[in-house]
Amino acid sequence: ACFLVWFVFGCRGGVEQWKSIMWLLLQTILLILLYFSLSYAVSSSDIISPSCQLQGQFNLNGNKKTGDVILGGLFPVHFFTSVPDLSFISDPQQPKCHGFYELGFRLAQTMAFAIDEINSNSNLLPNVTLGYTLYDNCINLGIGFRAALSLASGQEEKIILDNTCIGNPPVLGIVGDSPSAHSTAISSILGLYRVPMVSYFSTCSCLSNHQKYPSFFRTIPSDVFQVRAMIHILKHFGWTWAGLLVSDDDYGLHAARFLQSELSRSGEGCLAYFEVLPWDKDADELRRIVNVMKTSTARVVIVFAHESGMINLMEEVVRQNVTGLQWMASEAWTAAAVLQTPQLMPYLGGTLGIAIRHGEIPGLREFLLKTRPNLHHNNSYGNSMVNQFWEFTFQCRFAPAPPGWLEGGGALCTGKEDLEKVDTEFLDISNLRPEYNVYKAVYAFAHSLDDMLQCVPGRGPFSGHNCATLQSLEPWQLLYYLERVNFTTKFGDQVSFDENGDVVPIYDVMNWLWLPDGSTEVQNVGEVKRSAFKGEELILDEDKIFWNFDSRKPPRSVCSESCPSGTHMVRKKWEPKCCFDCIPCSEGKITNKSNSFECTSCPEDFWSNPQRDYCVPKKTEFLSYHEPLGICLAATSLLGTFICAVVLGIFFYHRRTPIIRASNSELSFQLLLSLKLCFLCSLLFIGRPMMWTCQLRHAAFGISFVLCVSCILVKTMVVLAVFKASKPGGGASLKWFGAMQQRGTVLFLTAIQAAICTTWLVSSSPTPHKNTQYHNDKIVYECAVGSTVGFGVLLGYIGVLAVLSFLIAFLVRNLPDSFNEAKLITFSMLIFCAVWVAFVPVYISSPGNRADAVEVFAILASGFGLLITLFGPKCYIIIMRPELNTKRAIMCRGTES
Repeated sequence: ACFLVWFVFGCRGGVEQWKSIMWLLLQTILLILLYFSLSYAVSSSDIISPSCQLQGQFNLNGNKKTGDVILGGLFPVHFFTSVPDLSFISDPQQPKCHGFYELGFRLAQTMAFAIDEINSNSNLLPNVTLGYTLYDNCINLGIGFRAALSLASGQEEKIILDNTCIGNPPVLGIVGDSPSAHSTAISSILGLYRVPMVSYFSTCSCLSNHQKYPSFFRTIPSDVFQVRAMIHILKHFGWTWAGLLVSDDDYGLHAARFLQSELSRSGEGCLAYFEVLPWDKDADELRRIVNVMKTSTARVVIVFAHESGMINLMEEVVRQNVTGLQWMASEAWTAAAVLQTPQLMPYLGGTLGIAIRHGEIPGLREFLLKTRPNLHHNNSYGNSMVNQFWEFTFQCRFAPAPPGWLEGGGALCTGKEDLEKVDTEFLDISNLRPEYNVYKAVYAFAHSLDDMLQCVPGRGPFSGHNCATLQSLEPWQLLYYLERVNFTTKFGDQVSFDENGDVVPIYDVMNWLWLPDGSTEVQNVGEVKRSAFKGEELILDEDKIFWNFDSRKPPRSVCSESCPSGTHMVRKKWEPKCCFDCIPCSEGKITNKSNSFECTSCPEDFWSNPQRDYCVPKKTEFLSYHEPLGICLAATSLLGTFICAVVLGIFFYHRRTPIIRASNSELSFQLLLSLKLCFLCSLLFIGRPMMWTCQLRHAAFGISFVLCVSCILVKTMVVLAVFKASKPGGGASLKWFGAMQQRGTVLFLTAIQAAICTTWLVSSSPTPHKNTQYHNDKIVYECAVGSTVGFGVLLGYIGVLAVLSFLIAFLVRNLPDSFNEAKLITFSMLIFCAVWVAFVPVYISSPGNRADAVEVFAILASGFGLLITLFGPKCYIIIMRPELNTKRAIMCRGTES
């Protein structure tokens, strides 16, 4: 046809038409090829089906039950796994599990029981049947990961592609896993798809991160709370020095990190050593670790490890015979029956452990007794775990038996064996701990689903106020309700999750009791819990605790004993802060109760007692009326005042006698009055200093003594004037020393001192002062002079007047008079100056109240010196020698001279 077209039109159209015809020909050929390729694809559709096949199917031990909603479970039903050949020269065999763990199987059966109980409860999830798919993780991360992926994606060999396919994923949630390392790895993947996972045994604090593990929850408290529970016990018994052993995994290492952090933050204790237990049985490493324990002074050993690690450790402990230790167990091995043997109890007896909360699950034992094998399973997926349990419990094998089993005397299982006749730990429900957590995890899922089904259309929590439906339920929708679930178990425990997916924490405190018959009992002796009102609290029944020591009392485990009162701690170099020396506090300081590493100084008015444990008021010291010195000085002052009064009375009574008149009676009366003031002012220096006494004492002292010395000076000047007047042409000198001039001179000289005192008091007044420089343990009350210049001017002025009086009296000492008073004035001024010259250095060098005593003594000494020297001879003549008290006697003496 193409050739014909070319022949008809090509010859006529030229080159351009020829190109168009060739392009049409090429398009036609391509359409023919596409037609044949589509025909081939349609014809081959019967050979290749439109389906998606699994890369491989995992051979897992499991147990399952169908239902409207399926929950998954991961449990440690076997201890060990055999590693397959990974040479990849043939299809690798999958790992096989061995070492049946009946308590792990009981965990799986507890989940099955909880689901059956929920299905029979008309008040919870009515018209909804829960099913389950349970897998054995063999305590192996790889197998646990395979099981989790199988639960999340299903185990069907192929999935038919259907655009109209709707329904739930294989499981809506998973109960598990047990080891923290498993949960960390698995939840990292499941969290991407928001598949909820509620663990019953993973305690690692690393999982308390809802940003990193958004779909992870747990019904067992975090290691954070377990560590705090350990610290509460350490604090309760005063154990500040402990060793720490941990397993080499997330569980142990995170617990160790947090324990160290909490001990450092709280200051409640220190770690004597920190060792990581090897996974395998490394004899050299275990020997080294036990040697560290043996040589350490710490008597408390905290162990965050699993049963297998403890078994290896205890073999070496027994070999080296390390006794006298108080063990503290984490929840991973607190209830480990494998360690409660007669060989290990001499070492582990008295162990205190943190245990998962014990709970009661009514009806569980009856359910366990109904466990029956499937005789038609042929070791295939489905109920293989039950059959393996049956073989383990009755030591038989289902047909077909392994080669050599029957020849070796082994029995075949019939499935009719009676569980009640077998002594098995599987049926012992007296101590349900992880089982109780499994029970709570299943009920958490059930209550979340029930809350979801209670949603009212149009008022739901999702976009558009929609509700989730069971037919199209997505795992992330279930997460919404799981985060908000809140219910109470039949045992009375509240179950809810915080923002990190952690349950309300509570732990039991267990004690390993070693009975006299050699048997062992793990008894509950208390609990550690957190409540909204009381916070974290430890409740212990100490009377029930068994201590594996001769004293039957808690051991002492400290690096250094607490420092006694009056001392402070000084940390030993290169050692933890719990190791220290006790150094006595210095004087004036006491033990600091808030910081034991330093002493605190007492307040200013207080001093440390001899024991340095509390501050006492400092002793106060001042010149008191109650002490002997004060009493003596006060009595002497009053005595001087009294004598002045007596002399004044004598002078007044004999005022008309010649000897009184010859001694200038008016000035004598003024002098006696000033001496009385001098004696009385000394009383102001005795007693507790107060503002008014401090201001008055020096002013009164200065003015009274100036008044006294002024009278003596004027009297001396009068004597000199009389002597000059007795000479020819000297009569004019007496007119300057009349009675008015004498009074004016005394008043003027005293006014100068009054001005000095006023200026001193106004500018820098003396004030009471508490002096602690002389004695650290005493407060010396004294009057601070305020201005040393003012005090110096006051004393200097008195000294100037005294020196003038002395000089003038000295000059006229030999006047021809029967009673020459100049000699007496000279002698009195000599005593006065001597006293006050000696006063200055003694006053300066005398501390505290001694300075006041020195000043009082100087006042009294100078006062008595003046009184005796000036008035003693006169009183003697007046009283004892009245015959000399005549004008004739006085004048005759002068003539003889």
